[in-house]
Amino acid sequence: MTERFLSHMQAEEMEYLRTFHGVIHRDKARNCEIHKTLNVEPLLRRERSQLRLFGHVSRMSQERLSRLVLLAKPTGKRLRCRPRPRWSNCISDLVWSHLGVEPAELSEIAIGRAVFRILLGLLSPRPSPEEKRA
Repeated sequence: MTERFLSHMQAEEMEYLRTFHGVIHRDKARNCEIHKTLNVEPLLRRERSQLRLFGHVSRMSQERLSRLVLLAKPTGKRLRCRPRPRWSNCISDLVWSHLGVEPAELSEIAIGRAVFRILLGLLSPRPSPEEKRA
């Protein structure tokens, strides 16, 4: 993801949270205050769904095309500019920065569905129904 796209996604997320909380821009409430009152960490929903997809693909059999694409190492001459980021590198950086899990251990953890689900649960707490009503 580019920085510009990430910025747009975060703006959309905050717009949703402000609407959900009933705060408008004229109230001048800070984003961190909204995150604290809703008990939500500023992690994009897209990142969580990418991790879920990674777990799903890593549990596939070795012959599946999706799994082969995930494990592929491109060969040949690369462009003169900066190399394009791979999806697996983005996933590794995401898990390392938010959970502190080594990228080498990630695929082993993802094979165990129950453990990986618990790991995803650590990412961002969602507000309970009682907190939503308050």
